[in-house]
Amino acid sequence: MEVPRSEYPRPQFVRRDWLCLNGEWQFEIDQGDSGLERGLLERELELSIVVPFCPESELSGIGNRDYLHAVWYRRTVMIPEAWAGRRVLLHFQAVDYDTTVWVNGVEVGRHRGGFSPFHCDLSGAASPGETVTVVARARDDHQRPQPRGKQAQEFGPHRAIYLRTTGIWQSVWLEPVPDLALRRPRVTPDLAAGAIRLEQPLSNNRPGLRLRASLSDGRGEVAVAECAADLDLTPRLDLAIPEERRRLWSTSDPHLYDLSVALIGGDGEVVDEVASYAGLRSIAIDGKAIKLNGEVVFQRLVLDQGYYPDGIMTAPSDEALRRDIELALEAGFNGARLHQKVFEERFLYHADRMGYLVWGEFGDWGCQHSGPLSGEHQRPGPDYITQWLEVLERDYSHPSIVGWCPLNETWQSITDRITTLDDVTRGMYLAAKAMDTTRPVLDASGYAHRVAEADIYDSHDYTQDPERFRERHAGLARGEPYLNSAESWGVFERFLGDPVWSLPYRGQPYFVSEFGGIWWNPDLTPGEDSWGYGERPRSIEEFYDRFERLCTVLLDDPYMFGYCYTQLTDIYQEQNGIYKFDRSRKFDLERIRSVQQRAAAIEGRGG
Repeated sequence: MEVPRSEYPRPQFVRRDWLCLNGEWQFEIDQGDSGLERGLLERELELSIVVPFCPESELSGIGNRDYLHAVWYRRTVMIPEAWAGRRVLLHFQAVDYDTTVWVNGVEVGRHRGGFSPFHCDLSGAASPGETVTVVARARDDHQRPQPRGKQAQEFGPHRAIYLRTTGIWQSVWLEPVPDLALRRPRVTPDLAAGAIRLEQPLSNNRPGLRLRASLSDGRGEVAVAECAADLDLTPRLDLAIPEERRRLWSTSDPHLYDLSVALIGGDGEVVDEVASYAGLRSIAIDGKAIKLNGEVVFQRLVLDQGYYPDGIMTAPSDEALRRDIELALEAGFNGARLHQKVFEERFLYHADRMGYLVWGEFGDWGCQHSGPLSGEHQRPGPDYITQWLEVLERDYSHPSIVGWCPLNETWQSITDRITTLDDVTRGMYLAAKAMDTTRPVLDASGYAHRVAEADIYDSHDYTQDPERFRERHAGLARGEPYLNSAESWGVFERFLGDPVWSLPYRGQPYFVSEFGGIWWNPDLTPGEDSWGYGERPRSIEEFYDRFERLCTVLLDDPYMFGYCYTQLTDIYQEQNGIYKFDRSRKFDLERIRSVQQRAAAIEGRGG
């Protein structure tokens, strides 16, 4: 069979040699999670599955949408003999949720978390030239408090909650690396200095090592720098770009420089080398404005959940990832909140190439989503911070990312007692600030803002009445923005009164990071499960009118730096997308786009 999703899975840190392991694997469902005791590690498995698609999906060939408490994978693979003399790493781009990996019966790795990559060093278990058996078990207790994003804890999808994903859902691959190797670098643009800063971690050092890096564009080499690499585990280089060769990364001109990094031995021989890329751009806060390269760019974001009818959380092809960005741009958006899911690295690669602004987020729902009535034991724990750090490390160098947001709609009220949610919110905020001093961080999108010094403030408002929507947000001019309250979720007022969910607003840049969600499905069939926010428009003209008036409230507000409209596509029963779930059109895109083009007239305002 043709190997699915065979493109290089880590496009910002590329080595020449690698082997894609996507395709057919043996597979077995282990509902009692007793497979280890029943000998599944040693024997052939009963079914076959197409990796990297999860067993709930059609593309996997399984299509089992029941609760899958544990699943097993098995595959025999020949490690290329040409890799002799190097260590072999087995990479999993994402497995949901709790994974153990064996090679030839030897445990080589464990990982917890459904959104971030991990690898297993096969040293001592397998060598180049050998045929080896890889076995992986993924446990996924859907009732356990854990970050799961929009995956349903109930049997099926409902309202704004979707199908589950269990096990492998991104690419699996092998890579040879030398004993003394480059690790994933941090690439930071420094527009003020006209340079790209490279922080290059190494696996270890030895006398005489040097680090060499170069930038190039279509006209050839732009900058080159070299330094000693035998004194520090993370040598640093600044690649100064001559003024006449400086070309900024922007939404209108997403220029990327090719970046080559090599580790050179004392004898002049290349020990290790990788290829990457970099964009030269800056992000700054000026009052209530967020500036890109010193200029205001109104962020017309769309909420993108990243779900597909046949692949669930896995795009059926690399082209499908790129196409989603094209669809958003065609509708007049210039970026997205990548919502309740850590998107594949390939998506960020396309965003980098296409000048598409994105907010990097974490799929935190799974503990707090039950709301303030759930117990303290349901709150996020330290595993959230651990997994968030893995995400930040993976995605730091992408120029398309213009902000971080670790949590979403954590609406536990603030009291005089410190809660686990207080600790985790602050921990995830501090983790982002420690890992990245160059981007703004929003502590939690909507509702419970618990970090006083957070860079950004926001609200979610699905009011469908444009005049009521305008009234709610008129206070921003006075420094009194709309704050989500119990009134937003009226059912809780009876139990809680009007709890305080957020610390006071301090004048930070502000945006409505979720609004709209207008329910529209002209092809609704009798008995079909259909859901959206508020009352459905009675006609498509009423939809266009409501869309325009809601967007205009925010576009006309000189104190807003952007907005995020819900959402890019319909997803199962949630039918409030700009496009249908299969990505076909629902609306006249020229009318949708023309409403948002008003942003061109307001860009440049300082706030």
